[in-house]
Amino acid sequence: MDYKFNWKSPVLPRIAILGVSILFFGYFLFERGNGVIAMALLAAIAFQVKQLIDLLDQANQNIATFLDSIRFDDLTASFKTESNDPYVQRFHEELNEALAKLRSNRQEKDTEYLFYKNIVMHVGIGLIIFNDATGKIEIFNSAARKLLKVTKADTVHDFKDVNGGLLDVFLRLRTGGRELLRLKIGEEIIQLSVYAIELTLRGESMKLISLQNIQNELEEKEMEAWQNLVRVLTHEIMNSVTPISSLAGTMEDEIRDHIKNHSDKPISDDQLADIHLSLQTISKRSENLIQFVKEFRSLTHIPKPKPQTFLVCTLLDEISMLFKKDMAEKNIRLQLSIDPPDLTILADRGLIEQVLINLVKNATQSFEDQANKTIFISAYYNDKQRPVISVRDTGVGIDPEALEKIFIPFFTTKKTGSGIGLSLSRQIMRQHQGTLSVKSTVGEGTEFFMRF
Repeated sequence: MDYKFNWKSPVLPRIAILGVSILFFGYFLFERGNGVIAMALLAAIAFQVKQLIDLLDQANQNIATFLDSIRFDDLTASFKTESNDPYVQRFHEELNEALAKLRSNRQEKDTEYLFYKNIVMHVGIGLIIFNDATGKIEIFNSAARKLLKVTKADTVHDFKDVNGGLLDVFLRLRTGGRELLRLKIGEEIIQLSVYAIELTLRGESMKLISLQNIQNELEEKEMEAWQNLVRVLTHEIMNSVTPISSLAGTMEDEIRDHIKNHSDKPISDDQLADIHLSLQTISKRSENLIQFVKEFRSLTHIPKPKPQTFLVCTLLDEISMLFKKDMAEKNIRLQLSIDPPDLTILADRGLIEQVLINLVKNATQSFEDQANKTIFISAYYNDKQRPVISVRDTGVGIDPEALEKIFIPFFTTKKTGSGIGLSLSRQIMRQHQGTLSVKSTVGEGTEFFMRF
C-alpha cells in the first residue's frame, strides 16, 4: 500500500478536541482556580484519551484477529469495509482478500489431498503408512486390506494377530529395505514382497510399507526354471547316455555274434582292442555324467553364510597372491583399488572369496591376443553408501545374446566350462542380501559388480 498523510482521518479531530480540552483544563485550573470545571474537563480528557487509544488499537485488533484466524485454522472471519477513513477501508479490504486467498489455497490443497488419497486408497499395490514411534496407522489402503484380509486396524501392532513375523518385518525394515515373506492367511498361502521407506510428516517419523503378492509371478518363474532345468538336464544326460548306450549295444552285438558263430575261437587282438576302447569311452562318459551330477548338487547345497566383518584389502591381497603365478604366465596385469583403504564388509568371507576367485578366473580366460591384458579389481562405496566390489577385464567382451544367459545354470561360452560358476556366485550374493550383475561391450571388456 502507498501510504500518505490522511487529512480526513478521524484521529485528527480527536487529537484537536483533546488538545483544546487540555488547554481549557489548564486555564480553569491555574487561571480561574475553578476546580469543579477543571475536574470535569479532566474526566473529559480521560474519556477522549481512551477513545483515541481504542481507535488506534482497532487496527492492531484487526491484525490480531487476522493472525488468530490463521493460527487457529479458522478462515471464516471477515472485516467490515465500511469506514469514513479510506485507508482503514482499504486495509480491511486487503485483509479480506488475504483471507479469501488462504481459503482458496486451503480448498485446493484439500481437493488435492482427497485426490491423491483416493489414488492411494485404490491403487493396486498394498500401502500402509504408520507413525514409527507410536505405531498409529495413517493410511491403510484397500489393496493392503484385501491382501491381509483385515478390515480395520488402528495401530501397526494390530497386525500381530495376522502374523507375528509380519509385524516384526514392518518394524525392522528401514529405508530401501526389502524382504520376501511367506504367509498363510486363512486357507490361502501368499508370498509377499515387502518394501519400506521412512518419511517425515509434520516433524514426526513415518514409515511407508508397500505390499505385493508375487505368488503368481513366483509360480510362473518356478515353472519356467523347472522347464529350463529339465531341458538342460535332458540335454546333458542324453549327450552322455546316448554314446554309452550305442557303444554298449555295439559291444553286445559283437560278443553275441562271436558266441554264436565263433564260440570255439578266441577273441582276436583287434576285437579286444575295440572292446577295450569302447569300455574306456563308456567309463569316461560315465565319469563325466557323475561329475555333472556332482556339479548340479553343488547348486542346491550352498552352505548358509556365517557373516563376519573383515577388511576388503586383506581379501584382495590374498586373491592377488593366489593368481600371481597364473597371471605372470599369461602376461596379465592385475590392478587393485580400494577406497577407502579400510573398507570393511559384513559377510561370509569364505563364500565371498569363492565368488571372487570365480570372477577373476573368468577374467583371466577372457583374453585372446590382446597386447594390453589387464584385470582391475575395485572396492568402494556406491551413492547409497553400500560396499561394492567390481572385477573388470580388458578382454574380448560378451555378445548381448550370451550376456542375457550367463547366469543360467550350465550355460557357458567356454569349451571346457561347466556353466555353474556364475550361477553359484549369484546365489551366494543373494544369500548375503546382495546382487551380482554384469555389463560388457564386445571388443572392450567385461565388468562384474558385487553389491552388498
